[in-house]
Amino acid sequence: MPPRRPPIGGKPKSRFGDKKREGRGGPAGPGGPRFFQKKVCRFCSEKSTPLDFKDTERLRRFLTEKGKIMPRRITGNCSKHQRILARAIKRCRHVAFVAFQID
Repeated sequence: MPPRRPPIGGKPKSRFGDKKREGRGGPAGPGGPRFFQKKVCRFCSEKSTPLDFKDTERLRRFLTEKGKIMPRRITGNCSKHQRILARAIKRCRHVAFVAFQID
């Protein structure tokens, strides 16, 4: 009997079989489900004074090293406060409290 040829266009099998890779790591441990912690809007939780464009130290925390505004998914702000924050940062840039671009 002649030797079997591999199927055309098929994926070559690894020498350990077709097992999926285990041990990817992550917050839940190797191979476990990955759950993320819901970020909470710090402006909603603080209930402090509203954002103001003159408060540059508070606004700089929401800028990257290059001077870009950080997105909601990273900062955890709600959409309402993210819009207020972006407006305050843009006003701050126009009054020249914060640079448009940092080299």
